[in-house]
Amino acid sequence: MSHTLLLIPTDVERRWAGALVDKLLRRAQVELCGFGPIVAGIRTTQHIAQHRPERVLLVGIAGAINAELPMGKAYEFDQVACYGIGAGCGSNFQTASELGWHQWSSESPDSGIPSVDDTIPLSPVDKMASENSRLLLTVCAASANAADVARHRVKFPQALAEDMEGFSVAAACRLARVPLRIVRGISNVAGDREHKHWQSAAAMQAALHMALAMLDE
Repeated sequence: MSHTLLLIPTDVERRWAGALVDKLLRRAQVELCGFGPIVAGIRTTQHIAQHRPERVLLVGIAGAINAELPMGKAYEFDQVACYGIGAGCGSNFQTASELGWHQWSSESPDSGIPSVDDTIPLSPVDKMASENSRLLLTVCAASANAADVARHRVKFPQALAEDMEGFSVAAACRLARVPLRIVRGISNVAGDREHKHWQSAAAMQAALHMALAMLDE
């Protein structure tokens, strides 16, 4: 079993883990990475520097963009993309790649640090894969309605779910050259802000059960 850093975005999600926390703590270093793409990336970098893990596992909840992901179930994603970094807003939004920019590009080709673009492939997938791949979309602000979801899908039509931390955690791991896997439990339909419709606790429990199985791999 490799030394794993298991990241959970918020203390609320960690509390939903319940008794599973003790099992997680026996198999991994469990830390919070924070809410949203800015703090999550910074805290991930700090945790990697402190714990020097062989791999990182991000576990939390997400909103389904595609109806094929039912609430209360968990899924691993093999790509994560970012919406919101670029220029313009609404129908005028252009991603960084569309503007011709890398979010990160090393000045030295010998550094061994890969570039960061709008989409990052995740471990154990080594390349942008197939039509069967699962794309997670990280947003700076969760969709408030169906129109928000539609705008996101214009740029990333393959996205199946949205979260607020995955891309920044992936960027931190990519720059540190540490493998990352992401598991998200589907708590709600993206754009539905009525929490009475959500299945957050069930989604987090499902994600953590999947994470526990991964820790035995």
